Amino acid sequence: MNGQVQIRLTALALSTASITVSELWVRYYALGGRVSEFEVQAYLGGLLVLPGDERNLLADATNELLEGTSVNIRIPHGEEDEADETPGDSRRSLGALGAFLFTAEEAEEERLDAVTRTNLLDSPAEERFDQYTQQAREYFNVSSSIVALIDDRRMFLKSVIGPIEQNLPREITFCTATIRNAGPLIIPDTLEDDRFRTNPLVLGEPFIRFYAGYPLRGPGGWTVGTLCVIDQEPRGFSPQDGRFLRKLARLVEDEINA
Repeated sequence: MNGQVQIRLTALALSTASITVSELWVRYYALGGRVSEFEVQAYLGGLLVLPGDERNLLADATNELLEGTSVNIRIPHGEEDEADETPGDSRRSLGALGAFLFTAEEAEEERLDAVTRTNLLDSPAEERFDQYTQQAREYFNVSSSIVALIDDRRMFLKSVIGPIEQNLPREITFCTATIRNAGPLIIPDTLEDDRFRTNPLVLGEPFIRFYAGYPLRGPGGWTVGTLCVIDQEPRGFSPQDGRFLRKLARLVEDEINA
């Protein structure tokens, strides 16, 4: 049976019999199922492909639950044409949406793979990125603006205006903190922030006092880098500033994922 037909029949049966996905997952797991409830939900929503043996196990679980109802739909087995796909493969197909299914180390591996897949590391400067760092620098009236990618050991500057050194070790960069955020990282005055007041980039060149960075999402929705502005004087950051930085970040993401 075609996998899509199997999905539609299962969804129809569950709806008709008022069986929840949670109830299905409990029965499926008891039969030896290997994927999470979230992944089953994604599969039934057409967002995720499961291996043939897992799909057939879900069919068995559905049929067992239907036996206690008046619904006469039954889900036949399908061909195991995707049996070589593992639960790990199915998690990866979810991209960053499935990040909570990974350990921290696994999630970082997926993020680093996304950085590589941008094909931007160690590439030359391009006007399509430089236009946005220029706009950011002019709007915020700061000394520096960058588009940075963060790999396993360094910060690669795809576009830079200002005295920011290329290939800084990632562990000292503000952008490493930014990529861990769901939203922007705003530091009006680094000397007032316990996380950064002793950072070598604050105490030494380029003597950062103000930082505003927005995370950039690449392949699979993983955060691959940042768009940020930097200055040697503390300053405020208004809601309008936040909207402008977010708008530019979305435009940069369009270029990253083009």
